[in-house]
Amino acid sequence: MTTPAERVKQGRAARRRIGRRAQGQWVPAADRPDPVAVLLEQGADRVQELLPIRHGRMARTPFTFLRGAAAVLAADLAAGPDSGLIVQLCGDAHLLNFGVYASPERSLLFDLNDFDETHPGPFEWDVKRLAASVAVAARDNGDPDEKARAAAQAAAQAYRLHLHRLAGLGELDVWYEMLDTEDLLPLLKGKRQRRATKNLEHARRRNSLQAFAKLTEPRDGRPRIVADPPLVEPVELTDYQMVGKVFSQYRASLPDERKVLLDRFQLTDAARKVVGVGSVGTRCYILLLQGRDADDPLFLQLKEAQPSVLARHAAGPVPAHQGHRVVAGQRLLQAASDIFLGWTSGPAGRHFYGRQLRDMKGSAEVEQMTPGGLRQYAALCGTALARAHARSGDRIAISGYLGASDAFDQAIAEFAMRYADQTEADHAALVAAIEGGAVAAEDL
Repeated sequence: MTTPAERVKQGRAARRRIGRRAQGQWVPAADRPDPVAVLLEQGADRVQELLPIRHGRMARTPFTFLRGAAAVLAADLAAGPDSGLIVQLCGDAHLLNFGVYASPERSLLFDLNDFDETHPGPFEWDVKRLAASVAVAARDNGDPDEKARAAAQAAAQAYRLHLHRLAGLGELDVWYEMLDTEDLLPLLKGKRQRRATKNLEHARRRNSLQAFAKLTEPRDGRPRIVADPPLVEPVELTDYQMVGKVFSQYRASLPDERKVLLDRFQLTDAARKVVGVGSVGTRCYILLLQGRDADDPLFLQLKEAQPSVLARHAAGPVPAHQGHRVVAGQRLLQAASDIFLGWTSGPAGRHFYGRQLRDMKGSAEVEQMTPGGLRQYAALCGTALARAHARSGDRIAISGYLGASDAFDQAIAEFAMRYADQTEADHAALVAAIEGGAVAAEDL
């Protein structure tokens, strides 16, 4: 068995593959793929009539572009050297893919909350996507570059320091580690604490009852999902039968005790729903189920799982089922996961995963943050990312690579600022393609 000291040495040896300061380098390759072409290629197997919505949302700002451009950054990161220290990556660890949600025990946790792109890969790829998103968000907010750099560096520093702490803990202690919002609130002061408390109260109200009131209306004596085309489209009878079959297969993926619970609900309606920015165009359905009476609803989401944007760039076995890949990655990375998390297959061999549509989920309003607030939030995201990576990778070796100095933190901040420049250029290219008629866009 390799000792902790030997694992630290292995981590330090990884600096020969790429030094810590070299992590800050970013120069686009001469043969760098055109970012707009990457997005169009990614959309080839999606619902074509929805792609203009995706392009319109991405064109709003450089930050919304970055949110939808995980495939672009994945190709950019893969073009250079890496540490070789492998973890289960989130694959899309930007600022708004962190947030609060309810644990099965009904505590509000802060953690990663999107796993569509999860895949094994070098730990720094997630850190770089997080830091780049911080820098781009800061610029979108009008913050000067020194504030943007400081916030990006805060994310990397928090990641490094928390990895160091976790490297000194036992395996079960690391596995049980979680960020409970009740423990986080006392760390905030004044207006930030009041705002966070208000946001958490709002998240607690975001459940199936709240979704029921917002998304349904009575029709023919029973509740129906309200149509809002093209964002919400009722499922026709033939498609409803297909959804019912997919739902049955999804049920089979749940643990036995969750099947018992799910069987106490009856599927009553379904609709196709547009979600997110980068996910627009993937097939996504919301399902309305009813429990003991009309006041006991459950909303589930069945979302298509396509291959991760990292799959062509990072080593690892080819998943037999993309929905199972998402579910397994989420369970590995999150401190606690949705009790209805499962997977299924649909028509034409398409893969899906299922979860609750809303279970006290909430995300930060990044565009309203002060520079200090963004820096503090970036550090919280870095802490959560370190906890997730420590569950799947060799935290002791990664800690050895990171070291005690701030060399890694500064390098990641430098990368974030350089990639923010690249993101602004890529965003401008998309806007130009839209204005020139080469790319269709609709801002909905």
